[in-house]
Amino acid sequence: MIEAIGLTKRYGEKFAVNEVSFTVRPGMVTGFLGPNGAGKSTTMRMIVGLDRPTAGSVTVNGKPYAQHHAPLGEVGALLDAKALHGGRSARAHLLAQAATHGIPRSRVDEVIDATGLGTAAGKRAGTFSLGMGQRLGIATALLGDPHTLILDEPVNGLDPEGVLWVRGLLRGLAAEGRTVLLSSHLMSEMALTADHLIVVGRGRVIADASVGDIVSRARGSSVRVRTPMSAELRAVLSERPEIGVTSVGPDVLDVTGSTAPQIATLAAAAGLVLYELTPVEVSLEDAYMKLTATEVEYRSTAAPDAPTSTRATRGDAR
Repeated sequence: MIEAIGLTKRYGEKFAVNEVSFTVRPGMVTGFLGPNGAGKSTTMRMIVGLDRPTAGSVTVNGKPYAQHHAPLGEVGALLDAKALHGGRSARAHLLAQAATHGIPRSRVDEVIDATGLGTAAGKRAGTFSLGMGQRLGIATALLGDPHTLILDEPVNGLDPEGVLWVRGLLRGLAAEGRTVLLSSHLMSEMALTADHLIVVGRGRVIADASVGDIVSRARGSSVRVRTPMSAELRAVLSERPEIGVTSVGPDVLDVTGSTAPQIATLAAAAGLVLYELTPVEVSLEDAYMKLTATEVEYRSTAAPDAPTSTRATRGDAR
């Protein structure tokens, strides 16, 4: 378990992390989300003792990271896949790490096989592609068979098979009762992997809830309606003050304040033809963007005449 209490990191007058408190519990994958500059990397560095907090505290399995006698057996971390000796082979890197913690050579062979590094184990790590570097970073994190795993963007650079493997790995470790903290900007992957989310913005926690709860909070009651009689349907629906109607395209309306069955009933009573009735559900990406809309420090501007889109799906993001 990871527990942060009032965790703060200040650089001069700027707060990178400002009184952050959260608990990452075992038995589930916890996603750690936030815009660039939100304080995610600084927080993860403080968890593993690479940065010293200005105030507050953070413990892993009941102790500060530095107080664990064999930290690789407690916490496996991937914060920067390139933070290794590029002149060493993958096997030599893992053997060096194992030697510092009394980990047997057999365990090195196990993680090499588990991460798909077998054919590349003798190659210099500095020649690795981004994806192979990620696999080596994950192998290093798994080396001590830790109770807690902290991974920053672990699927960055991986091919689809690698992404699927990481997803299964993390969910399998969580099912064993281990603590898994995962940071990623890939909302689609987070929706498939994480059970719980901690979202930060400008150094503060802005959400700490299950994936389902966060998506549900952002969900509206909009229904996408496609009909060749949109003007007539708009007139019928507008008679109800609680119903709002917006045109989003030729013969396409977005209706709020009503449900698909209610709209169908009103249309049938007026003799109107409907081609589509689709509840518009938000994805995790939609929910995340809504949560962090006012927390983005580095914001891009849309290209001139860039189209906007509205997503209609038939199920939850989970």
